Amino acid sequence: MANLKPILFLIIAMVVASMEFNHSVATEHVVGGSFGWSVPQNVGFYAMWSLNHTFIIDDTLIFNFADGFHNVAEVTKEAYDTCDTQNLISIQTTSPARFTINNVDNHYYICIVGLHCKSFLKLAIRVSVPNNSSAMLSH
Repeated sequence: MANLKPILFLIIAMVVASMEFNHSVATEHVVGGSFGWSVPQNVGFYAMWSLNHTFIIDDTLIFNFADGFHNVAEVTKEAYDTCDTQNLISIQTTSPARFTINNVDNHYYICIVGLHCKSFLKLAIRVSVPNNSSAMLSH
């Protein structure tokens, strides 16, 4: 029986490690769910969608929209707040547009077609640090 204790401990440690790993696996998020990326009827639609999701580094945002009617630009917070379409970080004009999160900053996206941004076709996300990465960041 004494020889089984180290093996049992190793098995438990592996299970715990795999559980923590699964919490930090990158996810693909379809922005807006089945509604997609389109001018919302509810001004808080994308804010609520964002609040109901957790985003981490290496996650991918997928924007589905009608080509020619919408696009997705990543912008600064200031451009997001004012719907400034002049100083874009990047833009994608073909659906599905994919943006991979590569840092823990907040990220901001708008549609620059017509007045779509001012009609609340915009998304702000907050990127979280996975539980098992926080210890690595503190060293």
